[in-house]
Amino acid sequence: MTLEIQNISKKYRGNSYALKDFSITIEKGILGLLGPNGAGKSTLLKMIATIHKPTNGIICLNKNNILKDANYMRKQLGFLPQDFGVYPNLNAYEFLNYMAAMKGIGGSNLKPRITQLLEGLNLIHAAHKPLGSYSGGMKQRIGIAQVLLNSPKIVIFDEPTVGLDPEERVRFRNLISDLANDCIVILSSHIVSDIDTIADQVAIMKNGSLISYGDQEQIIHIIKDKVFETTIEKDALLEFKHQHIVVSTSQKNGKLSVRYITDHPQESAIKKEANLEDAYLYLTNTH
Repeated sequence: MTLEIQNISKKYRGNSYALKDFSITIEKGILGLLGPNGAGKSTLLKMIATIHKPTNGIICLNKNNILKDANYMRKQLGFLPQDFGVYPNLNAYEFLNYMAAMKGIGGSNLKPRITQLLEGLNLIHAAHKPLGSYSGGMKQRIGIAQVLLNSPKIVIFDEPTVGLDPEERVRFRNLISDLANDCIVILSSHIVSDIDTIADQVAIMKNGSLISYGDQEQIIHIIKDKVFETTIEKDALLEFKHQHIVVSTSQKNGKLSVRYITDHPQESAIKKEANLEDAYLYLTNTH
């Protein structure tokens, strides 16, 4: 299975672009789509999901142009948008049965499938309660359940871990890892920790453009010898940030321990092993 995105742009009034000349080829597995807010991630995902059309360019799934044949994509798609909403008066079974009908899913296997998803997402205990009584994290999980109803071959999650607690995030990542053997999973986030443990490939976006794409090792290699740690006085942090890209800080014996990215480290700085978060901050700050 191959998803090809060729030179797509999305232009709005005033000659502003949400995406500009964006190209990527996605194979089976998990693609982590990273970028700051406003990078164009949601616009891209909605075009893949055939909700929006690009101003220019082509999107093909297995050589089929989905801009001309949207149903070819929709039959194989599961999509959880960032602004997913529920029907507050329905319970989980009623809502998922309704969503199944909307997707054209039925038959004797539907009820066991719904039960399996509710159990896997730790919602079975609340399955008969109205969705309006669910917490934000529970609503997000019912959204994930509706995505998976039709065993899709293309699965898109736009900021799926918003509202999830740490235990739920781990459960979600495990669920996504299980999916990846059989389909394309696109997981969009501005939180690197949602991506780095499970993504086979990573695409980093900024201002509607693709600034880096590859496996994690390839992307991290860009800053292989640029990550350091040093200790500074607290009142020196602002000036330090003007000179270097600061990844994180922590207090240590009344001073600040700073992890930072630079080509010109201090003599006392200790070189550290680079990770995906370092690379992400470096790329989004230098492009």
